Amino acid sequence: TACATALSIQTAGLKQRVLRSGARSLVLGISGGLDSTLALLVVERTLRTLERPMSDLIAVTMPGFGTTSRTKSNAIRLSEALGATVREISIVPAVMQHFADLGHDPADHTVLYENAQARERTQILMDICHQCGGIVVGTGDLSELALGWATYNGDHMSMYGVNASVPKTLVRYLVDYCADTYEEQGEDEIAHVLRDVLDTPVSPELLPTAADGSIEQKTEDLVGPYELHDFFLFHVLRHGSGPLKVLRLAERAFGTGTDQEVYDHETIVRWLKVFYRRFFSQQFKRSAMPDGPKVG
Repeated sequence: TACATALSIQTAGLKQRVLRSGARSLVLGISGGLDSTLALLVVERTLRTLERPMSDLIAVTMPGFGTTSRTKSNAIRLSEALGATVREISIVPAVMQHFADLGHDPADHTVLYENAQARERTQILMDICHQCGGIVVGTGDLSELALGWATYNGDHMSMYGVNASVPKTLVRYLVDYCADTYEEQGEDEIAHVLRDVLDTPVSPELLPTAADGSIEQKTEDLVGPYELHDFFLFHVLRHGSGPLKVLRLAERAFGTGTDQEVYDHETIVRWLKVFYRRFFSQQFKRSAMPDGPKVG
């Protein structure tokens, strides 16, 4: 199947990086979100292919100001069920010290508040690599990279990004495929966690949680629906289509005249403008990306 092929490409790419680098371990930041979940599943397949124990994966959960109990629990449960070595390191004390050093008010939730957390997490992962002779496995997906929805020299950086050419909609599809596979193998606990991850809103969890402890910061509310952005991305990059053609195609696929209108003209235009603005303004991040496998 296409899913099996995509996963095998990701696995083969990471396997070669591990062999060529001589890495003794793989270090992965786990959040309980879709991207880190798929990266975790790819690492599991890679270590199995290399006939190495899953304990060679150091899965690090780094709770911060916006981490929910749901995502943290899913990250730990999945990692432990797969046999990874799990470490928990809170970023809160280090980030608060950083704010104090800069004279930044923690109540000011502007870009510094968010990016400081992403960069602290990356520093932790990189330094753990020095402890264990490992490499950091990146989790960012193609859709995020296209929109620049990553912190420069934060979650944007790793030694090898296994999801770098996988759009968000395909990430979701692959995780769902893996859930079905584990279920067929009788691994009900793993399948259950994967399905809960699929049901969790996409979020970087960098802003404080809502009063009830749920996710307050939802990515698609801020940058737009990924099914639209991935549609735009496909036609722009694969076919070289211009803005007007992309708009017409999107209206045919999602808008007026379809069996069920998903997005009206104004909504499609709004997010198409966001796509083009972010795609071109954020090229500098893609110019400084680590390696990754070409999946699609």
